[in-house]
Amino acid sequence: MGKRGGRRWIRLLLDILCVVSAVSLLLSYFAPYTHPDSFAIIPVFGLAYPVIVLVFIGVMIAQFFFRRWSAIAMLALLISGSGLHFRTFTLGGGDEPPRNASSLKVMSYNVRLFDFYNDDPKEAQKSRRKILKFLKEESPDIVCFQEFYHQDRPTKFVTKDTIITLLGMTDYQERYTHVERGRRNYGIALFSKYPIIEKGEVRFDSDLRSFNYSIYSDIVFKKDTIRVYNVHLQSISLDSEERAALVNEDSESGFFDAMEKVIEAFPERAKQANRLIKHIQKSPYPVIVCGDFNDTPLSYTYQRFHNHLTDAYRNCRMGIGKTYAGEIPAGRIDYIFHSESLGSHKFKIQDEALSDHYAISCKVFVK
Repeated sequence: MGKRGGRRWIRLLLDILCVVSAVSLLLSYFAPYTHPDSFAIIPVFGLAYPVIVLVFIGVMIAQFFFRRWSAIAMLALLISGSGLHFRTFTLGGGDEPPRNASSLKVMSYNVRLFDFYNDDPKEAQKSRRKILKFLKEESPDIVCFQEFYHQDRPTKFVTKDTIITLLGMTDYQERYTHVERGRRNYGIALFSKYPIIEKGEVRFDSDLRSFNYSIYSDIVFKKDTIRVYNVHLQSISLDSEERAALVNEDSESGFFDAMEKVIEAFPERAKQANRLIKHIQKSPYPVIVCGDFNDTPLSYTYQRFHNHLTDAYRNCRMGIGKTYAGEIPAGRIDYIFHSESLGSHKFKIQDEALSDHYAISCKVFVK
């Protein structure tokens, strides 16, 4: 094959990649605005957006040397999605607190049951101690836990009492599934250094068959009352084989089983998000929403909250955020949202992974 024939094949391959990557990118643009019940496959393109956009940019650069007009058209498509790109590649600088304003340090943390199911009990206790040490060092005013776990006395995993003592948080709220054997409690919990004057929950249809919940607490901060939601939206619940197949694609049947679970979880989260937004809109107070959403910024779930609230990470940080520390490259799936009447600054993502999620925190104040 001569040079001319080789270039022809390269052009053909680039043209195919151009069409595939352009269609994929366009579908990822639709993901935030498409209910998962309408087109089940579109949310997958939103989930895969970081990979799609990197491949697209690579093909666009290559096309510049072969079909410049095609590269220009691809650049136009890329620019048309700028508003969506800046959900992942953020440019926020944070709000400037009013002079003498007090701030609440709010943290959200999926602690993966404090590593309770580690095969080595000593390692589980070691992980738990590390998490507790981290919490003491950070000293949040309000902390929302997902996949929270504690055992009732007299056991060695009395996590709730330890946190109350360690952080001086006498006010708290919890929502558990209780297992009598072993006196075990699985769920979510919210702890506060400030008084909680009202508590409640937003029930999901799946409450009886999952560990995904939402609770809220009305907290008095100085002269203001703020409603704080702690949410854990629908999990995918992959087993170890499915997780490995999704990452390594070493088992075709395992990969498709995993993808089926991924796709089934999207509409559940959409329903939960819609239910939460309806409840939030009726709140008599400014709100802060913390939690593990299990969805990326290019998702229908994220869009529902984005329509009404401020994403504290986007408001405060520059760069690409990563809150999931597991094997699957999910990126940013944990969030702190707040009402527009509140400001946020000093957003932090935990450096060391002590769970399969990084803790996130920021300071919130009344404007």
